[in-house]
Amino acid sequence: MTDLGNVKLGFGTWAMGGPMTAFGKPVGWGPADDTESLKALQRSFDLGVRLIDTADVYGCGHSEELVGQAFASVRDEVVIATKWGNLFDPATRELTGYDGSVEHLRRAVEGSLRRLNTDRIDLYQLHNGDLGLEEAALLRDECEALVREGKILSYGWSTDDPERARFFAEGEHGVAAQADINVLMDTPEMYKAAEEGNFAVLCRRPLAMGLLARDTFGELPADDVRVTDPAWLRFFVDGKPSPEYFRAREAVRDVLTSGGRTLVQGALAWFWARSPRLIPIPGVRTVAQVEENAGALEFGPLTADELVQVESVLRP
Repeated sequence: MTDLGNVKLGFGTWAMGGPMTAFGKPVGWGPADDTESLKALQRSFDLGVRLIDTADVYGCGHSEELVGQAFASVRDEVVIATKWGNLFDPATRELTGYDGSVEHLRRAVEGSLRRLNTDRIDLYQLHNGDLGLEEAALLRDECEALVREGKILSYGWSTDDPERARFFAEGEHGVAAQADINVLMDTPEMYKAAEEGNFAVLCRRPLAMGLLARDTFGELPADDVRVTDPAWLRFFVDGKPSPEYFRAREAVRDVLTSGGRTLVQGALAWFWARSPRLIPIPGVRTVAQVEENAGALEFGPLTADELVQVESVLRP
């Protein structure tokens, strides 16, 4: 079983996949440079970050291929987390639907193992966040079968619903959930579920889609998901920072950047002060991003006083 108890930070690879679309709309992060992506992944290993989160649908398989290539020589020293549940066409880079069936799970795990160039997946995550519990129960049972076969070591559910997260983690090898969490969008119900269910929470979008990572925002590429305004996108409107969340960010900037931290490092430090169950997984695609994110580990969590200051401003 994959032990996430001592993991503080992981990196996500959605942006590395390059352009992709879903039902005619871009859902990637614009162009990506594979050479730089590989250097970034290898640099993350050098800096001690051992958890890498990807998904079969990121770049319609391309991100998994990059992860497999980057860590081929050190496979036993990294924790690879990937996801299944989406249907996609790698030739057209198009997401074509969703499939919560056991049959698709079986097909998907074989595809991910092949692209990742590995014989097992450390953490396999259901990527259909609102699937019914009856269907999820069948998938959980099948994940246990995959554990017995040695194809996966552990599993979890990428969902923002604490009860779904708790339900999936009730399986013998259920160790994690993945949820939208950051300093601007706190979800204490998920932390409570994680404590009671004894599972970790991988925190996607920990830097609010870049809102907590940059001081200036120029024109984003037309094929950047932040321009297309999907229903779940909170932090950007028409490719520009949401005024509401931008104001919230500015209100806690001084606290987050105290002690020599960058804004990114302060935003990550908030997680480690907020709950020991949380593992932020900021997306990276450049060496510079990797180095800044990993640098947060040297500072550690916000102090108790700093956490109080942040919470009193954002959630009085």
